[in-house]
Amino acid sequence: MLLAIDIGNSNITLGVYRDADLAADWRIRTQIGRTADEYGMLLRDLFHYAGLNTKDVTGIAISNVVPPITSPLVEMCRKFFGLNPYIVDPEQETGVVIHYEPKSDVGADRIVNAVAAFALYGGPAVVVDFGTATTFDAISEAGDYLGGAIAPGIGISMEALFRSAARLPRIDLVHPPSPIGTTTETSMQAGILYGFAGQVDEMVGRFQSVLGERAKIIATGGLAEFIAEESKTIQVVNPMLTLEGLRIMFERQQRRDHRP
Repeated sequence: MLLAIDIGNSNITLGVYRDADLAADWRIRTQIGRTADEYGMLLRDLFHYAGLNTKDVTGIAISNVVPPITSPLVEMCRKFFGLNPYIVDPEQETGVVIHYEPKSDVGADRIVNAVAAFALYGGPAVVVDFGTATTFDAISEAGDYLGGAIAPGIGISMEALFRSAARLPRIDLVHPPSPIGTTTETSMQAGILYGFAGQVDEMVGRFQSVLGERAKIIATGGLAEFIAEESKTIQVVNPMLTLEGLRIMFERQQRRDHRP
């Protein structure tokens, strides 16, 4: 089995694969300061709850955009699984031509998403990832990573409204009854939902002016389905796109390591 770990600024998404099948997945809060033992005990409990055995894990793949977490996670992999993890590093061999300078500035998750999007849906393609930031990534017809755009994420935008405007409350992100809000809460819900859907459609249109109209538009991240319902351009929603990319990249790395 493969344990895939995607570490984002807000959440850590974990998945266990039996070959190409996702046997279990979890999402936990990203917390700097956890020790290797804390990660190990947490994973042990998650595996037990899902009826899985940690001893069946034969590989671990990690995508990480929070550098302080790398060391305790690597230690956890070695101590609890007896494995050295494969860690995606845009500066090392990824199997992807990266048109970005410097390569070290590209988040590992963005490269992983590009790999998954091209492998699963072909190119050209645009990946919209709704994370702490909303990222837009362009993949060429040949599978090259061309670059992208970064915008404030939905969560931090909502938090900024709450913290900076004295009379605006924290709200639940649900579909408002109308784009014209009749209360402060529904006005904020309309602004967030339709505003971000409009942002996506505008950015996708500009990307397609470069990539071509047939570029596939794939959305991922925690709020992808919510925004996709109002977007005119999102064609596919794949919440597990990053984990799929980790699985694909790990398998390719294994083949490179064992080639004559």
